Amino acid sequence: MRTVSASEARQGWAEVLEAARHEPVVIQRQRRDVAVVMSMDEYERLVNLNVAEFQRFCNRVGAKAQETGMTEEVLEGLLSSED
Repeated sequence: MRTVSASEARQGWAEVLEAARHEPVVIQRQRRDVAVVMSMDEYERLVNLNVAEFQRFCNRVGAKAQETGMTEEVLEGLLSSED
């Protein structure tokens, strides 16, 4: 992964964009990582990965709830008793 300073990124923005097509580019300000420029393909891959992981988590939680007898009716009863 390439790293550039904020001033380098500002002066060579076209080069940063071109490099980001191939790998993420970290932008630093005062030697601290402050941003990452990446290709749209990489961004979409990461977003879809996170969505898929969240769906797998929800599926695991739902399956465990069903195993223990949790149904929508039971849940609605619990929620209505809180009113």
